[in-house]
Amino acid sequence: MGHTPELRVLLFAALRERAGWQERLLAAPAGATPAAVWRQLGLEPNEPDASIRVAINQQFASWDSPLRAGDELAFLPPISGG
Repeated sequence: MGHTPELRVLLFAALRERAGWQERLLAAPAGATPAAVWRQLGLEPNEPDASIRVAINQQFASWDSPLRAGDELAFLPPISGG
């Protein structure tokens, strides 16, 4: 009974285009990290890439930051300047 704690995952720009989706709701496993979610979703490249930025609740974070139920996790590709 009850509500499964969820994690809102967002992809931006080229990552969104490559994956074919922009937003997903996932069950938030205890002890999850952005790197674990990246692998769980099967995103390309297979291993998290240092050039891809991670944000938790609209604050930049590291790939090994702990996630909690209700968090919003965003993956942002490298921004090319011009």
